[in-house]
Formats: sequence, C-alpha cells, structure tokens
Amino acid sequence: MTERVLYVITCATPAARDVGKLVDLAQGRGWTVCVVATPRALRFIDRAALEQQTGYPVRSDYKEPGTPDVLPPATAMIVGGASFNTINKWAAGIADTLALGLITEGIGLGLPLVALPFLNSAQAAHPAFGRSVKELHDVGVRVLLGSEGYEPHIPHQGSKHLPNYPWELALDAVEVGTSDEN
Repeated sequence: MTERVLYVITCATPAARDVGKLVDLAQGRGWTVCVVATPRALRFIDRAALEQQTGYPVRSDYKEPGTPDVLPPATAMIVGGASFNTINKWAAGIADTLALGLITEGIGLGLPLVALPFLNSAQAAHPAFGRSVKELHDVGVRVLLGSEGYEPHIPHQGSKHLPNYPWELALDAVEVGTSDEN
C-alpha cells in the first residue's frame, strides 16, 4: 500500500485556529499530514505547534525554483476552514497563492479533494458563491456545506461555532474518495 499523504489547506478563517484537530484525526487514521496555509491564514495558526505535530514545515509560499520540495506529494487534500475567497478563486482557476496553486492543480491530477467551508450566511447568499460551489462540485470536489457539512453561521457569530466545526466529516469524505481509487 502506498503512503497516504493528506495536505490540509487552511485559510484565513477562525477555523484555522483549530486545524490541529484535523491533523490529529488524520494521523490517528494513518495519514501522513502536511499543512499548507494561505498567507493570511498564518495570522490564525500556531505554525510552530503544527510543524511539531506533523514533522513538516507549514508551507505558505512557493519554493524557490530548482530547490527540492520539503513535502511528500499529496494523495488527497482537504481545504478546512475554506473561506469565501478561496472557494471563489478556486472555482475561477486563480492560483495566486501556493494553497490555491495546489488545489487548482489537484483537480487536474484527479486527487480526492474536499472543501469544508467556514463562512457566514451573508457570504453564502452571494450569487458568486453558489456558482463556485456548483463549478467545484461539477469537477469532482466534494464541498461539505449545509446539512452535509457546515451550515453558514450568522454574520459576526462564527467563533461560537468552532467547538462543533465538523472536521471529522471532511476526513470521512476524503477517505471515501481515496477508497474509490483503490
């Protein structure tokens, strides 16, 4: 059996503060886990703790040309704490950060991809968001939203929902995607 390497991509949302919970869950199920953060997400995470937890550096920027990659290649990716911005850019094919570059490429590579959004109901009501979720779904990205994932919260109330953020659902969904490949 090949090594299962999960890239956990996190965005600048309050959920990023708890991304270590997903790392723990995934490691408990035998995954090698690497964390990639959007540049703005670095303000939300404890980079040193995540690096100690995973044994890999937290990446947030592209590596220098010609240098070896410090992370093993991903076999699946979860975008946890997926922001309104990231979902929309991902669907539009914008790759202006390492995180977006990896997940846009992940579609073309056919990797199991799961997005667990963290956004408020006003953002979710924006027509671009609905189009983006549909476009991602149409290319095989599992977006866990509403009754099957995260129910958008009332604006300015997001942090109240962190204790019940469904990290395990994202891991379950990516594992279904990886078992479909075998």
